[in-house]
Amino acid sequence: MLNESVVPAATTEVLIVGGGPAGLAASIALRQRGIDCTVIEARPTPIDKACGEGLMPDSRASLADLGVPLSESDGHLFRGIRFQNAVHSVDACFPSSAGIGVRRPHLHTLLAARAEQAGVRLLWNSHVQLPLADFKADADTDASLPTLRTARINGQPIRFRWLIGADGQASSVRRWAGLDHSSKRALRYGFRTHYRVTPWSDFVEVHWGSTGQLYITPVANDCVCVVYITRDPRSDRSNVLAGFPEVAHRLENAEIVSQQRGAVSATCKLDCVARQFVGLIGDASGSADSITGEGLAICFRQAQALAESIHSGSLEPYRRAHRRIGRLPHAMGALMLTLDRWPGLEIRAMRAFAHTPSFFQELLQAHMGEQSLASVVLRRGPSFGWHLLTKGTLA
Repeated sequence: MLNESVVPAATTEVLIVGGGPAGLAASIALRQRGIDCTVIEARPTPIDKACGEGLMPDSRASLADLGVPLSESDGHLFRGIRFQNAVHSVDACFPSSAGIGVRRPHLHTLLAARAEQAGVRLLWNSHVQLPLADFKADADTDASLPTLRTARINGQPIRFRWLIGADGQASSVRRWAGLDHSSKRALRYGFRTHYRVTPWSDFVEVHWGSTGQLYITPVANDCVCVVYITRDPRSDRSNVLAGFPEVAHRLENAEIVSQQRGAVSATCKLDCVARQFVGLIGDASGSADSITGEGLAICFRQAQALAESIHSGSLEPYRRAHRRIGRLPHAMGALMLTLDRWPGLEIRAMRAFAHTPSFFQELLQAHMGEQSLASVVLRRGPSFGWHLLTKGTLA
């Protein structure tokens, strides 16, 4: 696999700007439908990113559909989620299959290799110049698009029919296409470090503190990924374990095996994610807060929907699918962020979960899409929210 700049082909059906997991997943899904595509990425491969590195069972299933099955040799399996604060701890297991912790560069390598195998043209260390013509001058329609547009990659012209923006939260494609307007934006700040230590749990642990959460994901037999996420941009990133004494004790003598990396965890809902011949995917198309753990699963589902939409000749189906795919993660994210915003409510919720672990299990199943969140609420009865807020127990 080449990491040098490459002269692009003269023409491609689909030009994908961004070679992270979202762009690679879209390219693979397109090739599965026989559609010619080219991925352009400014960075070399593999690409790292500060994230929790845990893939839920639904993410593993979506990857397998793309031809990237993950086994225990790729990382470390985990069987559920554990929430813990200073007083209470509660966990829930996945109903059928396991999740897996995978180092991000390894996952990117697997996706890039699969894309190359599928026949995707991958242009690393390369830069794109989008057409200079004013996008808004074209009629805003999804009719048949016989016209080829011209961009430049490393100064060389390339003609394309469809353009996919997979270039992250600060997407240049999104700005160029006039799709930047959003109805909801909120930011939190995350810091990731790896420690060489034998995982002490086969759960992904979410530790709740007064200023944020600490996520512990086993990613190898001798390594855990630790991510601290907070609302406070001035938080002391040099001592993120200070508010979590139990974790600090476990990691006291552990070797730090990666440089701390920071990232923004964004909640963003765009008003529109596609128009004419341009579609957005992954963080470029909006995102749920990383507290959901569903960022990659979302982009893998979006990839299949976007490829199918392009195959049909219109991006209108993708607009509808994108809303549907994001509905549950945004709802669960809003629920979890409410607990983050109001510490008193988090304490009551943790007490309730510990008192009735079956409710926590039901919430995990709803999070996985195996039952509806509304059905959980209805089954618990209309009074359960009042008891949760006032007494920390469930009706």
